[in-house]
Amino acid sequence: MNYQKVIDYIYNLRRFGDMKLGLERIEFLLEKVGNPERKLKVVHVGGTNGKGSTVAMITSILQSAGFKVGMYTSPHLSSYTERIVVNNQKISEEDIIRLFTEFKPIIDEMIAKGNQPTFPEVTTAMAFKHFFDRGVDYAVIEVGIGGRLDATNVVNPFVTVITNIGLEHTDILGNSIEEIAREKAGIIKEGVPLITATEEEKAFSVFKKICEEKNCEIFRVNKDAKYERKGFDLDGQKFDVNIFGEELKDLFIPLLGEYQVVNASTAVAAVKLLKEKIDGGEIREGLKNVKWPGRLEVVQKEPLVVLDCAKDPLAMRKLVDSVKKDFRYRKLTAVVSISKDKKIGLMIQRLAEVVDEFVFAKHKVQNRAVDIEILEKEAEKYSKSSITIEDVREAVRKTIDSSEKEDMVLVTGSIFTVAEAREIWFKEVDLRWGREFNEVKI
Repeated sequence: MNYQKVIDYIYNLRRFGDMKLGLERIEFLLEKVGNPERKLKVVHVGGTNGKGSTVAMITSILQSAGFKVGMYTSPHLSSYTERIVVNNQKISEEDIIRLFTEFKPIIDEMIAKGNQPTFPEVTTAMAFKHFFDRGVDYAVIEVGIGGRLDATNVVNPFVTVITNIGLEHTDILGNSIEEIAREKAGIIKEGVPLITATEEEKAFSVFKKICEEKNCEIFRVNKDAKYERKGFDLDGQKFDVNIFGEELKDLFIPLLGEYQVVNASTAVAAVKLLKEKIDGGEIREGLKNVKWPGRLEVVQKEPLVVLDCAKDPLAMRKLVDSVKKDFRYRKLTAVVSISKDKKIGLMIQRLAEVVDEFVFAKHKVQNRAVDIEILEKEAEKYSKSSITIEDVREAVRKTIDSSEKEDMVLVTGSIFTVAEAREIWFKEVDLRWGREFNEVKI
């Protein structure tokens, strides 16, 4: 059995759907290998946006304090192995083969019973087993979709985090903020403290009620965890925080956008709720060393080229706000491709506030990109000129070539779009996950 065949088989599970929510399949997989998830100390992070950044910050702080930390995130930006990480080391191809070999008979048993596990379920089960096998002190786990029925929601965490709430996956999670908040709040467990950064009062009311029912303490950024942004440049930003009455000054994160200061404040609060002996110096070091690519990522400065994975209206609003506050340029051109299941009109409306010209492309992931004609019609509503260069990398290269050094090129609309564009600067990118596969026999 080789890595290529294993990874193709796992990717091919997407044919059975990522959105087949429910816990019975993941529970079956994990029970068969001894329920490793029950033996882990977990920080569980959900929300609409900012989950991955917050997970990365919590992980980095804990590592700086000397803990061995497993980090599970999704989707991946460049390669499948970055989903499962222990102390900054992505899971090896050999470990993926080993884990898959252990799970394959269980998968076969489930298929024989007509209960095919999904791509997220198999990947999540492998992550929990890997973290247990590696003896991590903490596992920081990002929710995939929603919360209540997400494959990760088999853990009993020490701290729960819900970053924010916006309208996403409305066909699955609900059509209102309250409905989506209830699904996200499904990760709240009896007696486990919650920290949230939601700005939505309706969502907070949902969280507060559920916390009362489950005897949980609830804390909120900008009330219990206050921050003050002190300065920024293209290398990062400085800020102070007051966490539960404790002042931490002159913190730095090498990430841009005020929303990342919010995420950092959330992360520091989550770490404090673990009640470990972690001092201000370790928090400072952890935040300084955090890495989370593809989020307001500056990949070159003349012209300024910024990559951002904004994939929904809430993320796009935060991106546009950051562009207005934090960047200076002569002309801004946005290279955009969006997945067809998103609220495309709202996303283009947001972008049109700052964009001078659109370049529309079409990312290559599983025929999920919206047709360019739809993007063009949306741009016309705001009297914005646009051109079409279908291939993302070609669109980015040509836009850069036609820009002056004082200009800004923004690549956005989807994590898939950014993943393709990053290949220009970073050769590690593995886009196999975006292809359709014939059935793989192992």
